[in-house]
Amino acid sequence: MPTDAPRPEVLRYTAFSNDPDGGNPAGVVLDASALDDGDMQAIAADLGYSETAFLTAPPEGLGGPEGRAFGLRYFSPKAEVPFCGHATVATAVALAERMGTGELVFATPAGTVPVETTEEGGTVRATLTSVEPYVEAIAEADVAEALAALGWPAADLDPAFPPRIAFAGARHLVLAAATRARLADLAYDVPRLEALMHRLDLTTVQLVWRESATVFHVRDPFPVGGVVEDPATGAAAAAFGAYARELGLVPGEAVLTLHQGEDLGRPGELTVTLRAGDPRVRVSGAGARIG
Repeated sequence: MPTDAPRPEVLRYTAFSNDPDGGNPAGVVLDASALDDGDMQAIAADLGYSETAFLTAPPEGLGGPEGRAFGLRYFSPKAEVPFCGHATVATAVALAERMGTGELVFATPAGTVPVETTEEGGTVRATLTSVEPYVEAIAEADVAEALAALGWPAADLDPAFPPRIAFAGARHLVLAAATRARLADLAYDVPRLEALMHRLDLTTVQLVWRESATVFHVRDPFPVGGVVEDPATGAAAAAFGAYARELGLVPGEAVLTLHQGEDLGRPGELTVTLRAGDPRVRVSGAGARIG
């Protein structure tokens, strides 16, 4: 972008809450056609949210409803990420407010992500459908390093939830705390965890505590993005849904509720839907404009 060209408007939305003070804030640039990678990175760094989403023209052959299909890229303050759930929800809510609710299709670096938006009582909700997920084992030495960086004794893990790397657009290490108090007490070695995450190509570490059969509390350290903790993480929620289903921790058809952000003073709620016969994971939440 030429240095004398005006920068595009950066909208600010929160995702996974209908309260601007809750959920996870995201930047949204509805027209990034004149921006190069450096411009997008600079805007994301300047804004300082965990991610900023940039809409571009749809690639040829994407499909989707006329005028409602787009390219979508995501930048944290430090780097581009392949997929971001909360910025997708924020972007979908912003578009719904301008174009009306209905179906949207986004071509992301991770693959095609359809989103359905609805409105009820003045609140817009968005449901994204992930790319096909996978779950893979992680070496015991890498688990030990993650726990050392977190300052968590191995005895504080829930043995019913074995550590795994899960993917539904981005890679996340899933670790389950045995108690809510363990989850609440998060003060980690940022450089040490960041180094491990870079080595394993992780976007966040998904820390989980199970409250009931279908209700979970989660937290997501995100040092590789330049953010100590992400307040509400849709990509990790999708990955966790795939993880929980594959390990038989929830039924193959289920609706899970994930509470996130309470420990940061930005409470949010993510709904994870698993459907029998469909490996993809759906993640839903409300959104609201900030300011």
